[in-house]
Amino acid sequence: LPMVASELNHCIIKREREKCMERITQHNPNFGDFSSVCPWMWDNLTCWQAASVGEVVVVNCPEFFHDVMSPEDEMEKVSRNCTEDGWSEPFPHYFEVCFPYENITKPDMYYASVKALYTVGYSTSLVSLTTAMVILCRFRKLHCTRNFIHMNLFVSFILRAISVFIKDGVLYAQEDSDHCFTHTVPCKAVMVFFHYCVMSNYFWLFIEGLYLFTLLVETFFPERRYFYWYTIVGWGTPTICVTVWAVLRLHFHDTGCWDTNENTALWWVIKGPVVASIMINFVLFIGIIIILVQKLQSPDIGGNESSIYLRLARSTLLLIPLFGIHYTVFTFSPEDVSKKERLVFELGLGSFQGFVVAVLYCFLNGEVQSEIKRKWRSWTVNQYFAVDLKQQRHPSLASSGVNGGTQLSILSKSSSQIRMSSPMAENANISLPT
Repeated sequence: LPMVASELNHCIIKREREKCMERITQHNPNFGDFSSVCPWMWDNLTCWQAASVGEVVVVNCPEFFHDVMSPEDEMEKVSRNCTEDGWSEPFPHYFEVCFPYENITKPDMYYASVKALYTVGYSTSLVSLTTAMVILCRFRKLHCTRNFIHMNLFVSFILRAISVFIKDGVLYAQEDSDHCFTHTVPCKAVMVFFHYCVMSNYFWLFIEGLYLFTLLVETFFPERRYFYWYTIVGWGTPTICVTVWAVLRLHFHDTGCWDTNENTALWWVIKGPVVASIMINFVLFIGIIIILVQKLQSPDIGGNESSIYLRLARSTLLLIPLFGIHYTVFTFSPEDVSKKERLVFELGLGSFQGFVVAVLYCFLNGEVQSEIKRKWRSWTVNQYFAVDLKQQRHPSLASSGVNGGTQLSILSKSSSQIRMSSPMAENANISLPT
């Protein structure tokens, strides 16, 4: 899972350059005393080993191009001839075999486009989720276990968006920033916070699925008691996993800003629980769909076959963003396979998931809408009564035509008269002979 955006191109080049310079230093300690006509060379893309006159050196396409190459092109080669005048030009040229498609955006533009896409997505999600949180916190009648879980999920989405912006601000604020080999503590702390926020988001997606499944299966479901366990799992498990990962990274692979994951074993400390939560959520999703099918086919529900399938399809589409089912597409594929599609799908489109969840489970929620309408009607009535009381306190305003009598004020006056006359009517009824 690309929890961290793919390395920028200049970081890959810098890393390869460092490796090449180490090899040049090992083979040429004096760094200038070359016995070969064609010495070791770094051409800003590939490291070429020393060769004699007439020798041909063949290398694979640089790693720089791997993210924009199709699988059948990854075995393409680039060669140089060693002549008496030195190295020849590369043949074929890098862009002819390693980047052969003219209609595909160049790597720099590609990463910039993906970054722009997920920046817009996370900004939209952040605004919508914050608004949804204010709504759920403001209205007391919406305070229940189900909405509390939704609120925790919204918070995890908000933290995820904030952590992405912080990470981009620290690592990629300027294109020429030299973060590739940074070892500062604040930089590593930002990455730890980023991983914690992302992992918490996955776990609250898992808890949403677990809660709904338990609600459908259990007859007597103590929601409040379970909610405490949900909170511990949702925020506690990522804390443990990220802390263990940070300690192991500090002792065994303390390189750079911790934004790359060359050590696969250490990375699975975070990736393993996330993949497990995604797969369990997928199983819960299938189980819930089966339960929905059984309930919709019940004779008590009624309706023809088309309406049943329509309701089932709508329920399925509503559950996909809440459960994060789209993450299963690339769950078990290697991280170096389909990087382009993975980045667009999980970073680009995935950044809008918070916005979709806020819309579906807050703004379009019938319970939320009815509560907002009720509050709006109550506020409107209070405003009208406030105007009426103001007119009673200042008769000159009514006589001058300003804020003249309204139907509501007439209604309030008539209602007070009715209340005053009602005891008299009761007395009259009591005095009538039987």
